[in-house]
Amino acid sequence: MKEPAEITPAQLALRNGQDKPEIWIAYQGRVYDVTSSRLWLKGKHYEHWAGQDLTDELKDAPHTEKVFEKFKIIGTLHTIT
Repeated sequence: MKEPAEITPAQLALRNGQDKPEIWIAYQGRVYDVTSSRLWLKGKHYEHWAGQDLTDELKDAPHTEKVFEKFKIIGTLHTIT
């Protein structure tokens, strides 16, 4: 089985729906491709922007983390420690 790619914050930031055609978001260390979602057109979903880690923002969302199950995991978010 192939190891998941390690995505840097800079790589994630470029997948914001503006700089590159892909739209990615991160949640709890995983990077998801939400390009196919009509709710993420142009990299924006309500007040949330793609290309960043949305872990801290989910607590204010009207849905649970189950929403991520329908999206492909691109890799893991590399965090600098």
